[in-house]
Amino acid sequence: QVQLVESGGGSVQAGGSLRLSCEASGYTPSRRCMTWFRQAPGKEREGVAAINTGGGSTYYADSVKGRFTISQDNAANTVYLQMNSLKPEDTAMYYCAAQLRSDCYSRSWFSGEWYNAWGQGTRVTVSS
Repeated sequence: QVQLVESGGGSVQAGGSLRLSCEASGYTPSRRCMTWFRQAPGKEREGVAAINTGGGSTYYADSVKGRFTISQDNAANTVYLQMNSLKPEDTAMYYCAAQLRSDCYSRSWFSGEWYNAWGQGTRVTVSS
């Protein structure tokens, strides 16, 4: 079993930056897919960015390309989401998810049902 703990959320003005962290503990295979999702009130959950911990390849939603960067520190079992040029529409609860038995794939990384572990979330609020 894996435990995922997110941190780094907060309130920021539009144009600002935040860095989210997701620390994994417990069963953490070296090759897994780690992904950030978000969900705003009244909206569907959205896959934001994913990373293959084995090879480092990444995937991004169109809405965050060029502004967000996902990265990892394998020694610390931590995945980061650097969020720059934040917009009010980025306001949401951000969740870390893990697929422990597979790499990320372009056809599935954005589907929440594909993951088998989730964190509790960290809130991001961007004011205009």
